[in-house]
Amino acid sequence: MDLALELAVRAEAMRHLKSRLEHDAIYFTRNEQFEYHGDRLRLMGAQTGIWKPRQLSAALSISTTFTPPSRERPYDDADIGPDGLGRYKWRGTDPEQADNRALRAAMTHKLPLIWFRAFDRGRYVAIYPVYLVREEAEQHQFVVAVDAVQQLDSIDMTYPGIDIQLAYASRETRQRLHQAPFRAAVLDAYTCKCAVCRFGHASLLDAAHITPDAEGGLPTVANGLSLCKMHHGAYDSGLIGITPDLTIEINHDVLNEIDGPMLRHGIQEFHGRSLMVLPKHKAQRPDRDALDLRYQQFLSSSSTR
Repeated sequence: MDLALELAVRAEAMRHLKSRLEHDAIYFTRNEQFEYHGDRLRLMGAQTGIWKPRQLSAALSISTTFTPPSRERPYDDADIGPDGLGRYKWRGTDPEQADNRALRAAMTHKLPLIWFRAFDRGRYVAIYPVYLVREEAEQHQFVVAVDAVQQLDSIDMTYPGIDIQLAYASRETRQRLHQAPFRAAVLDAYTCKCAVCRFGHASLLDAAHITPDAEGGLPTVANGLSLCKMHHGAYDSGLIGITPDLTIEINHDVLNEIDGPMLRHGIQEFHGRSLMVLPKHKAQRPDRDALDLRYQQFLSSSSTR
C-alpha cells in the first residue's frame, strides 16, 4: 500500500467537500466527483455503500442510504452502539469479500474516511473524517468514530479520566451522526433560508430544535426551524419567541432597548410578524404542540408585554 497516495487522495477529497460546503452546498449526490492530478474520482460508488477508487488500496468512503420510516433498512448502519460510537455493516457476511477487506485496510492503517448519510432519497450529508477503530466480526460490522475520537482504541483504560473521555466520545459521535442529516433536511425544507428573516446563505444557517435534544426532541423537520446564526442564538437565549400560530415575539426588555441598527433591524422590527419562510409540505411545518410548549417557556422566563 502506498500510504502517501492514500493520504493525499483523502486530503484532496475532503478539501473538495469543504469547498463545496463553504459555497453553500447542503447535500451531495452519488454523482459527486473531485479532481486529483488530472483524474476525476468519484466520492461514492454508483450503487455500492463501500467505495474504493481503483487508485487506492483502502476504502475512501462509506454510505448509508435513505429508507422511509415504513420500511426496514437493508443494513442497520445508523445505530449507535452501547459505547456511543457508530456502527457500519460489512457487505454480506464474508470477511474476505473485497469491500470488507478495503474497510479493514483503512482500519489497520488508521486512514480517514468519509461517511455519507442520506436524509432523503439520493441526497447525502458528508461526515468526515471518520475512522474505523474496531471490528466486531460476530456482528459483521466495524466500529466508527468521528475525527475527535479516532484514537479511542488506544486510550489507557486505567487513566483516571477515562469516564470523561468515553462520555466525550459518545456525545461527539452522536451529535455528528445525528445532527448533520437533521440540519440538511431542515435547511432543504426551508429552501436554505432563515424562517425569520429570509437570509439565504447556507453556511450561516442552522437547524434549530424546537424541543431540544436534552428534552427528548426528535431530529425531524417538524421539530426544526431553519434560522440564521443570529436568530438561532436569539431563539435559544429567549430573546425571540415563536407562537403556535407562527408569530414572532421579542422579549419586552430587548424590545425597549436602544442600540445600533443591528438590534433595531435584526431583532426588534420582527416583533409581531409571521415567519417569512415555511416548508412547502405541511407535514414538515413546525409542530404546533412543540411550538406551544417552547413558547410557554419563553413567556415564563421573559416579559413580552
